[in-house]
Amino acid sequence: MKKYYIHSMGCKSNQFEGSIIKENLNKNRYEEVKNIEDADIYILNSCSVTHKSDNEAMYLLRNAKHKNPNIINILTGCVAQIEKEKLLENDFIDFVIGNDEKLDMSKVLSIDLKCQTSDIMTLKDFNKIVLEDMTKTRASLKIQDGCDNRCSYCIIPFARGKSRSADIDFIIEQINNFSKHGFKEVVLTGIHIGQWGKDFGRELLDLLKEIETRTDIRYRLGSLNPLEITDEMLEFLQKSDKFCPHFHLSLQSACNKTLKSMNRFYKVEDYLAQIEKINSMFDLPFLGSDIITGFAGETNEDFDISVNNLRKSGLTQIHTFPYSIREGTVGANAENQVPENIRQQRAEIVKTLSSIKFREFIDKNIGKTAEILIEKHPDKNGCLKGVTKNYLTVTLNSNDKSLINSIQKIKITKFENGKLYGELFL
Repeated sequence: MKKYYIHSMGCKSNQFEGSIIKENLNKNRYEEVKNIEDADIYILNSCSVTHKSDNEAMYLLRNAKHKNPNIINILTGCVAQIEKEKLLENDFIDFVIGNDEKLDMSKVLSIDLKCQTSDIMTLKDFNKIVLEDMTKTRASLKIQDGCDNRCSYCIIPFARGKSRSADIDFIIEQINNFSKHGFKEVVLTGIHIGQWGKDFGRELLDLLKEIETRTDIRYRLGSLNPLEITDEMLEFLQKSDKFCPHFHLSLQSACNKTLKSMNRFYKVEDYLAQIEKINSMFDLPFLGSDIITGFAGETNEDFDISVNNLRKSGLTQIHTFPYSIREGTVGANAENQVPENIRQQRAEIVKTLSSIKFREFIDKNIGKTAEILIEKHPDKNGCLKGVTKNYLTVTLNSNDKSLINSIQKIKITKFENGKLYGELFL
């Protein structure tokens, strides 16, 4: 029995697919080990959203060979899909496996072919592989893959292909299967879930309505473009008992000039009004966002506009990172690139603002009652912890393991030493 070690980088979809790879190998006479030194095979499920992630992937593969010279290094994920056979020029990479091929890893490993990466842009159908992982508290369900947008900073459409959606009956069947196995919550993931159904004439709201009537566990949504959250969708979600009021908005900038150059088709004033509307319709909803700093052509004035708009917004938290030049995108060819050190400095400014906003959100929640899903794994002191519907992790005043994987009512009491604490109502 061959032993393998796997590491998945990047987004929730990649983490989901990493779990698919594990299940596939475990069912086919491979054994997962916890240390690279003990493995025959190292599988790196890579991310290519930034140059930093590309470089990290190369470092991890070199390091694996250094720790275990006899190990077989397999690079899969987005770096593999984009670079393909060129990667085999590196003596620390043994096999290159594409994003679609990796979902049947045991079959791939039975074929002695160093590079297996199909043309992902020709794929038309969603790969309906089921994840059966029962070790976590919240189930993840990938409902969509690929992206039809062409944002000028982003290489991901070329790593993931065209938008492809799982059909409604498949999604409902999987959610109900999770429910039968004791799950109380499911997270709907994908590369661009707002494009779900576009390939067969449906919309995401159609799916949500089906989930509402045909399943019985609560659910969360992955990242959405602000244009994809319509008034009709908000009114539906406001009435839902199953929806967790946790939004993640793919904003990328809070300056209209920068948004236009990014090829994003919305304006700051529109999504600021939308954020205000969401905050008014839901009780303390979590509103996360993505922001890129230092995109090509972003002046000091543009950045100041962005920061001021973010400051006055009703966002809860801002996930920010400096712009990374990606060959093959429109942004890479722009002449007015912002120096890397300035991109990083700007990212640090937004991170500081995010910390302030998140602490303000925490303070608003202290003293409130909330529903919490208690996680399967207590903290290091044996105390229970869990996640509220609005995405706050709370440590509880109990070590009663009989409550694990149940939904309980709590009162949020304090924030201390970087942790939020609560008391159970039993």
